[in-house]
Amino acid sequence: MAKPAETRTAGRKPAAKATRSTAETDKIRAALAARRDELRAEYDQTLSEITELQRDRLTDSAGDDPADTGSRTFEREQEISLANSILERITQVERALERLDEGGYGWCERCGNPIPVERLAAFPSATLCVTCKQLEERR
Repeated sequence: MAKPAETRTAGRKPAAKATRSTAETDKIRAALAARRDELRAEYDQTLSEITELQRDRLTDSAGDDPADTGSRTFEREQEISLANSILERITQVERALERLDEGGYGWCERCGNPIPVERLAAFPSATLCVTCKQLEERR
């Protein structure tokens, strides 16, 4: 039996890709580049804070009990997780810029249908249309 995703897209050709005007492409590129730069600044700030906190922890850890050490370790892991999350978002935006250059931006990577403008406005680095994203999240 075919999977639901295969059934929906089987026999259906993706919509023909419309070309964007240079002005539209430049506007999208500028917005994505600005977002990437914001995220990089946030990432650099987060790394700076992690480094500063690590320095403070090293100088102020004499006489700590195991609970304090555990709390510090937990906090450090949360900070590193936050930094990794920001780095992942940077990667997503950079991938969106690549797709824009390649002509695939705004088109679902799975089914080839256009991604609604509203979705791209809310999540500019989206690579899947709403239907395909919902199917992915159900798995």
